[in-house]
Order: sequence, then structure tokens, then C-alpha cells
Amino acid sequence: MNQINEQVETNRKHVLQKRRMLYIICFLLVIASILYGLGTGSVQLSINEIWAGLTEKNQTLEHQIVWNLRLPRILTGMLVGMCLAVAGGLLQGIMRNPLADPGIIGISSGAGLVAIITMLIFPQYTSLLPFGAFLGAFIAAAFVYLLAWDGGVSPLKLILAGVAINTLLGAITSAIMIIYSDKVQAVLPWLMGGLSERSWPHFWTIFPYASIGLILSLFAARTANILRLGDDTAKLLGHHVEKSRFLLILLSTFLAGAAVSVAGLLGFVGLVVPHIIRILIGDDYRYLLPISALFGGMLVVFADTAARSWFDPIELPVGILLASVGGPFFLYLLKKGSIIGKR
Repeated sequence: MNQINEQVETNRKHVLQKRRMLYIICFLLVIASILYGLGTGSVQLSINEIWAGLTEKNQTLEHQIVWNLRLPRILTGMLVGMCLAVAGGLLQGIMRNPLADPGIIGISSGAGLVAIITMLIFPQYTSLLPFGAFLGAFIAAAFVYLLAWDGGVSPLKLILAGVAINTLLGAITSAIMIIYSDKVQAVLPWLMGGLSERSWPHFWTIFPYASIGLILSLFAARTANILRLGDDTAKLLGHHVEKSRFLLILLSTFLAGAAVSVAGLLGFVGLVVPHIIRILIGDDYRYLLPISALFGGMLVVFADTAARSWFDPIELPVGILLASVGGPFFLYLLKKGSIIGKR
């Protein structure tokens, strides 16, 4: 018995050490991606030039490039990646389905539809785009929830209803784009997902929404841990399953709407990032969510830097690069059984 207890304690310490190490690695990767983004572009900057651009107040070329062009874009991408990764992690947990993701179950499509309507039909209200994106995401999530309701909501029905709503909203979006085909060129980069020309106003637009959503997600970790045990087990523990599931879906919608409002329909971050972290440290959401946030932010910043610098003089929307990498990687996880086999 003592040997068993010692083995359990040894395993627990090993897992904690592994999680702490992953925290450190992800934090270092975030710093590295920020420095890489600040220094890479049509004008290459050294570490000393980056530091001068950040600290010196005179209007030097380094200051203009670092402070006015690259830094706001990097910070905006960081928040977008964090929001999408946490939203995907929450949805996968509460629905107990590896395909749960804001872009697949209709949440991003709802936000995108309202954003397209705003940009093409009511451009004078673009200042309300973040609120409109959240409203569209919330309405889409509400429809998914209502369609799946039958005296209760099962994770499988939520996924199926989400796929149906996603298809419907995609058709409506395509119809609007055909009707307003003369204006479509202006929104195509947004539809592909991108951070081109993002500046300080975009950062300050998403910052309050992302901050609130990410902080709330830390408090939601315990609830997500309970829900992933299954509805029956959660009820035996005295948990109100439907209420908790709805509130976590609402939180995921809030995070996804914030990201979509400034970066467009950016895919695969919320789908792939939580799987990578889950393989490394397991399903405990107290660690999964914050580490996924760090990794998601780093991934978007690095991918955006690559998209704007590797194909010079062309700047690819970061959504294209993420999809071209995320899709094959997701298939690789599926082939290995890391997605289906462990759930």
C-alpha cells in the first residue's frame, strides 16, 4: 500500500513538473514570437534597434516601424489567438467532442455574417463591429442550443445542429456577397482571416472584450472539468449541467466574437491548439486553458509574421497559412488516434 501511494505521489509530482515546464516553454515561445515579429519584415531590425524603437520617443524610423506598425499588430494577433484557443478548448470540453470549434459549429459564421452585413450594407456603423460580431455569434449559438434542445441538450446534438447552422449562415453570407459583388473586394481579406493594417485602434477595440473573456475562462476551468466527466456524473456531484453548459457556450461565444471582429474568419486555432496541449498535459482545464491561450497567441503571431514576410512582396492573409498547416496537422492527429482514440 505504501508503495502504491509513493508511486501515485511520484506520478503527481512528475505531471506537475511537466506542466510547469510547459508554462515556461510557452512563455519563452511567446517572447520569441514577439521579438521575431518586431524584427522581421521588409525592413529587418536587430535587437538593439527593436529596443530603441520601443524606448526612444523621437520619431526615428525604428520607432515608427516598431511602435506604430508592428507592435499593435502583434499584440492584436496575440489576443486573437488567445481568444480562439480558449474558446475552442472550452467547447471541446463541454461538448466532449474533438470537432467542437467556433468555426465549425456556427459561432464564427454568426459573427462573420453580422460583420459582412455591417461592412457591405451599413459601413457607417463599423465602430459597432465588435458588439455586432458578438451579437451575431450569440444568436447563432442560441439557435444551435434551441435546435439541440429536447428536454436537455446532448453534446452530439449540439455538434450536429452547429454544423447545420454553419452551413446555413455560410449560404446567406455567400448570397449577400453576390448581391453586393461590387463591394466584395474590400472584405475578401477579412473573410480569409488576417491582421493586415491592424493598428492601435484595433488592439484597444478587442482588449476589453478579450481581457474579460480570458479572466472569466480561468474561473470556468473547474466547471469545465466537471462537465467533461459526463452529464450523469456532473449531476451526481450536484451540478446544474444545462445551466453550466449554456454559460460556458456563452463565454466561448464572447471570446470568438471578439476575435472575429478584428481578425475575420480565422480557422484552425481553436481546433488544433487545445489538442496539442491536451496531448502534452492531459485534460485538466486549470492548466489546459491558460497554456492553450499562450500557445494560441504565439501561433497566430508567428504565423502572421511568416505570412507577411516569407512571401515578399506578397502578403498572405494569415488565415490561409494557418489553414494550410492546421488542416494537415489535424489529419495527422486523427491518423495517430490522438483525437478520437483518447476521448
